[in-house]
Formats: sequence, structure tokens, C-alpha cells
Amino acid sequence: MQTTMIKRMSVLLVPAAILIATWFAIPYISLLPPARQELVTVAPYLVTALGMFLAVHFHRGRPFLALLVLILFYWCSRSHLSGEPAKVSLNGYYQAFVLLLPVDLALFSLMRERGVFSMAGRLRLVFLTVQALGALWLFRDHFVDILPYVARSYIRLPFLDSQLIPQTAMLTGSLCFIFIAVLAVRRQTPVDSGMLGALIAFFVACNWATSRDIHAAFCAAGALIITQSVLRDTYNMAFRDDLTGIPSRRALNESLQGLGRRYTVAMLDVDHFKRFNDTYGHDVGDQVLKMVARKMNNVGGGGRTYRYGGEEFTILFPGRRLSDALPHLEELRTTIAEYRLALRSSERPKDQRQGKGQRRGGGAAAYAAVTISIGVAECTEGTAKPAQVIKAADKALYRAKNRGRNQICS
Repeated sequence: MQTTMIKRMSVLLVPAAILIATWFAIPYISLLPPARQELVTVAPYLVTALGMFLAVHFHRGRPFLALLVLILFYWCSRSHLSGEPAKVSLNGYYQAFVLLLPVDLALFSLMRERGVFSMAGRLRLVFLTVQALGALWLFRDHFVDILPYVARSYIRLPFLDSQLIPQTAMLTGSLCFIFIAVLAVRRQTPVDSGMLGALIAFFVACNWATSRDIHAAFCAAGALIITQSVLRDTYNMAFRDDLTGIPSRRALNESLQGLGRRYTVAMLDVDHFKRFNDTYGHDVGDQVLKMVARKMNNVGGGGRTYRYGGEEFTILFPGRRLSDALPHLEELRTTIAEYRLALRSSERPKDQRQGKGQRRGGGAAAYAAVTISIGVAECTEGTAKPAQVIKAADKALYRAKNRGRNQICS
């Protein structure tokens, strides 16, 4: 359980690394020549332009919208936020952004990807335009009326009183942070983790809005986090299997080129998979593949899992002998054979929580047993090409099937 949670949290590593690197780079900005210091102030525009170009090129509407609101905040900060902290904190533009932008990022995380210039993408741009006009009317023309509510202090603590961000925005931002964090950990997508990192960068920039270096650096960091999330998301599209979420055959071919002189390859096949599809339908077949991939992800011995194609999977054990890999493969085979797969009936809700509630309420559930056959081959001296080792493992897999399935052959 703990290992699984650590793996899930790893999706946040890249945004966290960018934020930490930015914080440690702040003291060195003042040491730069004036021309380069000026370059720091335009960095958010440059990074955002690059990110928007990539988002349009790869049809990623959610990152495009996030970059749009972030750069609008930076432009508005440069144009309208200056002077003492007290003056900035009572600025209507500042209050509008610090209150509404976290909500926008949470909404972007919740939305499905629909592209940039599709009908849905254009409607989202219209929504942001209407929101901007509404905020302009409310926070500019009626700011005195709403100021007691948006700038209200609920808790009197020295730490909170010293922050530039008002407590109302802190509360709203914290709720948005928790919401995006849950989505990022559950869905394991780079865009969701990028939204979370950008939200943190935004709040740091807001709290130090009167410090030119910190404000510009973290606005650039937020744009960079979103930009890299587009690249990582595109990489996943090319190198990850869409159904199971594990690396695809293309990723396997890349990994085979750098295995070294000693490694073990295991080819796995779901037994009687066609029967599952013919008997229960393709939805159940997808359930089987997802379950097998999920169990494979927990294989020990340093194994790397891939979907080879159809119901076939591959596990690579770099630097391991066949004898080292066999105990872990046997444990995997046993785990899958002992697992009772609850079949999703046509009447069962697709929502997982509703389905669990239905079972707790006494609904009859159908279960199926799934087994796998495994073929293993080893390369010890680097004399065989990876394709030859794969072929040998595939032949061993067919021997396992011919001998009755649900077993390992080498």
C-alpha cells in the first residue's frame, strides 16, 4: 500500500523540482547584469508563448487555457500592481485574480480534454471572456461594496496577518489545491500535476507580488510547469498504452536498445482471452487486461512492464539472470490466478462507488478466474540481439500454453 502511494505521488516530482529550483535561483537574479535581469521579467511571456504553441500543436485545450489566465495575471501585475504591499492587497485587479484564478485551474483540471479550437474549446474561451468582463465590472466598479467580504480576516494569527494574500482567497485556494491534488494523484496525468504545480507557483507569485524577482521567476515557473506537462502528456500518448496505462510496445522497443549485456525477458499471455470477449463482451475483456496490467506493475525484481499487443504483455529484468526473475514471475502468476475478478454486468453502474454500494446492498455479483501463461528467456553475454531474446521468450510462452496454461516455461 505504501509503495503504491509513493508511485502515485511520483507524478508530482517534476513540478516540485521546478518550484524548488526556482526558489533557490531567486538570490542569483540580483547578481545578474541589468540586461539579463530584464530578460527575467520577460521570461514568463517567452515560456508562455512556447507553451501555447505546443498546446495548439498537440490539441491540448486545458493547458492552453491555464497558460492564458496565468499570463493575463502577470501582464496585469506588471501594469497595475505596484507600490507598497498594503496598496497592492487592496487593489481590485489583485483581489480578482487571487480569488478567481485558483477556481479556474480547478475547473480546467475537472474538464475533459476537447482541444483548443473545437466547439468546446471555443465555448471555454467565451466563458473566460465573460468571466473577465464580469470580474472587471464587479472588482473595478463595485470594489468598495465587496471589499469587506473578500478582504475579511477570519482568524487573527501573526503568520496569516503577515501574508499579502487575503484569508478569503487563502481558503478558496486551499480547497482548490486539495481538489486538484486528489485528481492528480488519482488520475496520474501530467496535465493535472501541472495544474497543481502552477497553482503553487501562482500563490507564491501573489504573496510576493511586490518583489519583482520572485514575482517574475514564479510566474515563469508556473508557465514552465504547464509547458512541460504538455510535453509529458504527449510523450505518454506516444509511449503509453491508453487502455492499461502501462508503457506500450513503442516504449518497449526503445528500452530494448539500452539493456546492456545481461537481462531477462518474460512474455505473458492471458489464458483463454478470446473466450472472455466472446462470453462476456469486450468491456469485460478490457477489465481483464487492466487487472493484469495493474498486478504486473507490482512485480518485484526490478521488472519493467509493457503491453506488447492484444492480450500479450512483456516484462524486462535488466541486469538479472533467469533464476533471479523466476521467483517474482511465479509470485505474479499466483497472485493473478488467486484473484477473483468481479464482472461488470450491463445493469451495474459504471461509477465505481455506486457499484460497490450495490454489492454491499446485497446485489449478486459474478466473478471470473483469470490465469496467465509466461515464457522466459535470458541473455547473459550480450551475444543475442534483443529481437532474438524476445523470440525465444515467445517460443517458451507457446510451450507453456501447450502444456496446459497457467504456468511458466523457459
